[in-house]
Amino acid sequence: MTNHRDPHAGLHSEQGALRGEHPGRAANPIVKVHDLAWLEFEKPDLRGAEVFAHAFGFATSLRTSDELHLRGTDAGGPCVLIRRGRRSRFLGPAFQAADANDVLRLADATGTAVAKLPESLGGVGVDLVDPSGLRVRVVTDTHPLPALPPQEPLTLNLGHGTARANTTQRPPREPAKVQRLGHVVLQTTTYRATLDWYLEHLGLIVSDFLFHPGQRERGPVMSFIRCDRGSALTDHHTLAMTLGPRNRYVHSAYQVADLDALAAGGEHLLDLGYHRSWGIGRHIHGSQVFDYWRDPDGFLVEHFTDGDLFDRTLEPGWAPMTASGLAQWGPPATKDFLGIKPGRESLHELRALLAALREDNEFDLNRLRGLLKVATS
Repeated sequence: MTNHRDPHAGLHSEQGALRGEHPGRAANPIVKVHDLAWLEFEKPDLRGAEVFAHAFGFATSLRTSDELHLRGTDAGGPCVLIRRGRRSRFLGPAFQAADANDVLRLADATGTAVAKLPESLGGVGVDLVDPSGLRVRVVTDTHPLPALPPQEPLTLNLGHGTARANTTQRPPREPAKVQRLGHVVLQTTTYRATLDWYLEHLGLIVSDFLFHPGQRERGPVMSFIRCDRGSALTDHHTLAMTLGPRNRYVHSAYQVADLDALAAGGEHLLDLGYHRSWGIGRHIHGSQVFDYWRDPDGFLVEHFTDGDLFDRTLEPGWAPMTASGLAQWGPPATKDFLGIKPGRESLHELRALLAALREDNEFDLNRLRGLLKVATS
């Protein structure tokens, strides 16, 4: 009889830390942010960006000749701000502070100034710079946008349940309406210093650590990080961070109503000729059902639904980083998603890799060996 080994065994977050490993939170952070507010980009073609955004499921909340604001159906602020620029680039995330006092406290602790945000957004913010050089904005008192009509989840007959009778399921092939911004993933050459900065300055806490196979004693190389709102439940990760050969945006994720919205929305994107990078599947760390897409500027964006929600009581899990450990079910992670598909992006990564090995950072030859092992696992 054939003995089939479960490739996901030992990859879930129930494994705890060993003595002396990173605690996953700061003892006395300056503030504790409540959520991601929005992400900021520059792109040369705002019209093309908006066409894709509507197909992906965003609505436009502001459009000028030089700026585009994209939102979900939930009440609150925009999810994405895009400004016209000569080239496409990620400018940085904005986090929502609990109140104006936290913005003042951050400004005082870092020697920076609080500034009024543009009238289109309202409120005030403070601009910080993390150890990898990324601008991080913390904001409060922004103008709230009213909720839009949502895309309702389907009524499901689960198991022997009969919630739906004498009617059929016919989810339309249309954009999966984005509800809200969920998380952003960043790569950094200074992983440990950058991780500690977010924990100490923004009060974020780690849900899961990943380490290169065979290198646990060298510490983690990736973390899934959530907001600390005490007993209130928050997403398994609002920010994820991984060690790599250059500082860059990896992807961002946006919640939709359910699996049918995600799947039918994906068929709509395929009909329009857009490129699915990876999916559909279910992640391990965070448990989300996912689907990844490339926008016309090459940025990776994710639809997700049914993610884990944690309060502050859960301690970090520890697990080895493997390509097979990215999903519980679904197709294997693609070369495009992993960043190793031949092309402009992988060429940038290769050049950065050679440069990183010559520079003073955390990405050394042993980390390169670990990363190669992950890519082929």
